[in-house]
Amino acid sequence: MDAAQIIGKIRTRQPVSAAECRWFGKALAEQSGVSDAQAGAFAMAVAMEGLGADGRVGLTEGMRDSGEVLRWKLPGPVLDKHSTGGVGDPVSMVLAPALAVCGAYVPMVSGRGLGHTGGTLDKLEAIPGYTSNVSTSKLQHVVREIGCAIVGASGQVAPADRRLYAIRDVTATVDSIDLITASILAKKLAAGLQGLVLDVKTGNGAILQDAAQAKRLAYSLVEVASGAGCPTTALITDMSQPLATAAGNAVEIRAVMEALSGTGQKRLREVALALGAELLGNNKHMKVDAEAAWVMLNDAITSGAAMEQFCRMVAYLGGPTDFDQSWRFCLPEANIVREVLPLATGHIRAVDTRALGLAVVELGGGRRREMDKIDPSVGLSAFKRIGDAVDKTTPLAMVHAATEEAAAKAERAVRKAFQIGAAKVAAPELFVDRVAV
Repeated sequence: MDAAQIIGKIRTRQPVSAAECRWFGKALAEQSGVSDAQAGAFAMAVAMEGLGADGRVGLTEGMRDSGEVLRWKLPGPVLDKHSTGGVGDPVSMVLAPALAVCGAYVPMVSGRGLGHTGGTLDKLEAIPGYTSNVSTSKLQHVVREIGCAIVGASGQVAPADRRLYAIRDVTATVDSIDLITASILAKKLAAGLQGLVLDVKTGNGAILQDAAQAKRLAYSLVEVASGAGCPTTALITDMSQPLATAAGNAVEIRAVMEALSGTGQKRLREVALALGAELLGNNKHMKVDAEAAWVMLNDAITSGAAMEQFCRMVAYLGGPTDFDQSWRFCLPEANIVREVLPLATGHIRAVDTRALGLAVVELGGGRRREMDKIDPSVGLSAFKRIGDAVDKTTPLAMVHAATEEAAAKAERAVRKAFQIGAAKVAAPELFVDRVAV
């Protein structure tokens, strides 16, 4: 194979084969295979001209195979979920233990937050002692013993993606659907999955705010994952307001525990159940339909079994052994907790969800740059929802801040993010669309 020849074919819109893209994806892991100049030219050619369906599958498989690919011998299916990111979205921590209770095994390799969207690993590391950086053997041990493990990717998983992502970041090719697809799926499929469900967000708090663009990405992800041998479906869900009633790290862990205890977070549980039903209902190993799968998962949560499973995972990964009891007081708490009162009376008409995510970043609960340090105690909680009635004594949200200055700034941002009108409006539909091939 010749890198320059492949780049030239893409640039001039000649057909490029799956084998050529597979070779290029794998060769990206080493500069001896593909130079930096060639990697940059490849990214730009793909962003401008695309690869086609076979090329996307080949690139994804090559990047997957550029590093370690897990192999499993387990009595149940190996399943996972991926979200394109949003604000107040800790679904993974509700879904993974519920799936484990139902007999699935979930090696969930997750990431950190960057920009206005939160990261699952940052949220879990708000739990004292929780360690997300583990070896492959430790990941496999926890999955075998507990049924689920939520950890970070090791350096051996899809090294081609790390290199290509860094190049995309400096060549204005981050938003290429083909390259986004390969980046997401190379890491997920390296976990040796037998089923995957995708939660593709749309709305003003999502990475892809336009519903048509979100559907295009969802279709690409489903088509490529299925083409690579992993049965996959996608749900497109609303991110025009935060999913949970909290955004931050420790505050979202509290929301997770509320959802797992059945005491609140209805929207969060609804999305977790819908995604889980997709996974179990479409997996040949489980022999249940989506409706029966939903009932199984709901029982796992309402019975308390999913919370027990989550707390066992936390203990195995270094957290408190009594987290089911201690979560109410062992999570870090901010120095200042303040109500944000509206300046008008009426109903919530719209929410600038992206602005709320950026307010969490300003508080210190997120990152502008990859090396930024996070304060796990800060964030926002107790959000009002679209359609809710408010008056000047009804808090729009609670601010959790380290300083008075930061709290005042966040208070102004939150108040500005909520649009209040006289007439009540209907809340947007939580589920926008479903994509399958």
